[in-house]
Amino acid sequence: MKLSIIIPAYNEEKTIREVIKRVKVQKINMDKEIIVVDDGSIDETYGILSKISGIKLLRHEANKGKGRAIRTGLDVAGGDFVLIQDADLELNPADYPELIRPVMENNARVVYGSRNLGKNRGKSMLYYNGGRFITFLANILYGINISDEPIGYKLFKTNLLKDLKLECERFEFCPEVTAKIAKRKIKIHEVPVRYNPRSLKEGKKLRVSDGLQAAWVLIKYRFKD
Repeated sequence: MKLSIIIPAYNEEKTIREVIKRVKVQKINMDKEIIVVDDGSIDETYGILSKISGIKLLRHEANKGKGRAIRTGLDVAGGDFVLIQDADLELNPADYPELIRPVMENNARVVYGSRNLGKNRGKSMLYYNGGRFITFLANILYGINISDEPIGYKLFKTNLLKDLKLECERFEFCPEVTAKIAKRKIKIHEVPVRYNPRSLKEGKKLRVSDGLQAAWVLIKYRFKD
């Protein structure tokens, strides 16, 4: 089996080299391909990426958003499974073996990491409570029982993810895939992952408006045919 790791990157010159280094060294029971989509970065991200071997590098000439970058990467993904890897260092590629375990042991088609199932250091209460609210809303609307809906680590059977016909442009990727998978009654497996949050000053891009949009997307797809 083969795993396609899609890394959407926008202005991540401080972390992108280290992220890819960590991804490359992970030993898993699958072949790996690393697909990096530079989403119109205006810093040195693309220049750094262009010098790294062993990756499939794609580029948006202008910034289009994380969701669009994931879709661009998905178009060329050749693996049996797809894993989304953010270009910062908030989530640790050392957790790949745990993310893949449900696939190997339970034939899982969808696996989410969860920051709330493990012990992680303190983080902004605004982001924590916002994430818990979005998770609660997803559980209520779709009759599921997950602990961390907005988590960046999401793994999917590739043909399933492509069949969802994603429309996302920005951070609404997470609620859109959760909604569409839940409506198909596909089980979402969860595993604990490590989390090292960064602040807005350190480059975090998620905003309150993105949380509001996530809530709207969950509601929209609940009642959309």
